[in-house]
Amino acid sequence: MDLVLQLLFTGIGIGSVYALVALGFVLIFRATNVVNFAQGEFSMVAAFLMVVFSLKIGLPYWIAFVLALVCMACLGAVFNLAVYYPLRHRTYLPVIISTIGASIFMANTTLAIHGPEPEVLSGWFDTPGFMLGPVYLDNQYVLIIVVTALLVALQYWFFEHTLLGKKLQATSQDKEMASLLGIPVAVMIMITFVYSAVIGGIAGILVAPVLFVSIGMGATIALKAFAATIIGGFGDVTGAIIGGLALGVIETFGAAYISVPYKDGFAFLVLIAFLIFRPQGIFGERVAEKA
Repeated sequence: MDLVLQLLFTGIGIGSVYALVALGFVLIFRATNVVNFAQGEFSMVAAFLMVVFSLKIGLPYWIAFVLALVCMACLGAVFNLAVYYPLRHRTYLPVIISTIGASIFMANTTLAIHGPEPEVLSGWFDTPGFMLGPVYLDNQYVLIIVVTALLVALQYWFFEHTLLGKKLQATSQDKEMASLLGIPVAVMIMITFVYSAVIGGIAGILVAPVLFVSIGMGATIALKAFAATIIGGFGDVTGAIIGGLALGVIETFGAAYISVPYKDGFAFLVLIAFLIFRPQGIFGERVAEKA
């Protein structure tokens, strides 16, 4: 039982990272009806920015964190203007291809600047963790879970109780009607991209002390987060969060009881099962089409 609780805690910690990145997928999809396959690279770039600001330049950790998020906000704005905005009136396929191209560009640019060597980023805490009964709680995992819970709660309050949040929701539901009501749709989409980049950046910075900071970390996180969005029900915020947490737990238990080398495959086995038996996801609704 002690091992089960330990694995559950670790799985929720890893799943929280997937949930944050999945949240970025969902927000952009709802605002633009496009899947942003560069979402994982936002996490990778933010982690490398932390390495540069914290380790290379030697800034205090919290200053490096703030600067990294400011850079991610700027990257989200540039991404919107350079990747999405020129193709906004085209079908979804060219935009998806452009996000894939942007993902490859960011990964290779980071590789050219930094090199292929992975980096080790320290966490926020000097001590590694503490015992709570029979369960060892790693401080970084605790931080990941707490920050994820706070961001989800903040997002719920923002979208439900602020005028800007309601404008963003209106834009995601019907851009044409929102424009007729005087909502600046282009600005709302810009805000969505900036917010998604920041969310992805936070996820990358939080998970960086747990994993090595490497060029491939973004692609791995993005694939798991994309699977989480499908499992939860594509376009559903609650589904993205629950799907991410579920995948983290499944992956952790699979690695402990079945196989560590194949732990990355368990998420996709679950994804295949959902695509076969419930393709609309946990919270998705089955859509009937008339021939």
